[in-house]
Amino acid sequence: MNERRLRKRCKRFLRNLGINPPLEVHELCRLLGDDRGRPIRLVPYTLPVPGPFGMWIATDTVDYIVYQRETSPSHQDHIILHEVGHILADHTSEASGCEFRQILPPDTPRGTINRALRRTAYDEESECEAELVATIILEWSSVLNHVTPRTSEDPALGPLRSALHPRWGWM
Repeated sequence: MNERRLRKRCKRFLRNLGINPPLEVHELCRLLGDDRGRPIRLVPYTLPVPGPFGMWIATDTVDYIVYQRETSPSHQDHIILHEVGHILADHTSEASGCEFRQILPPDTPRGTINRALRRTAYDEESECEAELVATIILEWSSVLNHVTPRTSEDPALGPLRSALHPRWGWM
């Protein structure tokens, strides 16, 4: 995929979800799940090293993003956003439910696992695309977190905020 088109697609996606700086990855996943009509559950899990840092497991009714528990919060956000990239691109891979059942929370419905993607390397186009989505979102959020003014309780700033509102956010 062309990087310029992917950047435009990510920007449109974030604007349509109504995501505002600062970026909260858990909130982005909640809004994406609401938008798709399929909740996204985030599952921290101690994954063996070496191995994948994260995976997307799609059941009949819920998407699970499993991510490495034993890493920094910023790396966890990147892992989650990488898996969001797979969801947005609807990357597919057949999976055996038995292989992943022990990772999911005990209250997980016994529905069929339709697909599971594990990230281990970036030599496939789908992995590169998902990684680029994560990088684009984190890059934009980093910039926007620094340039977007924080809300103030001062009522005198209300008109200024209203006038500038459309210019802030996922430009």
